[in-house]
Amino acid sequence: MTVTHIVLVRWSPDADDRQREEVRARVRALQHLVEGVASLVEGPSTSPEGLEHGFDYGFVVTFVDEDARDHYLPHPEHVPVGRLIGEAAAEVVVFDI
Repeated sequence: MTVTHIVLVRWSPDADDRQREEVRARVRALQHLVEGVASLVEGPSTSPEGLEHGFDYGFVVTFVDEDARDHYLPHPEHVPVGRLIGEAAAEVVVFDI
């Protein structure tokens, strides 16, 4: 069964455009660097509802199964991306379905 990994980011006020774009580029690259990623979408919210509660950016990774997700978490391509996000974010929410 697939696993959907949802990450929401509220950028820190100190995060500049360069940091934000570096995060976005590195997140996009994960689809090609980590085995078991079925799809990946990312970007700022475009919802007209305005219910983001201050979260500025998000990405959704669909894994082929739980093992692929579990392989991704400590993966050497994922760990530095998580660190970059942590440096640029005021808050992060992760939710897996």
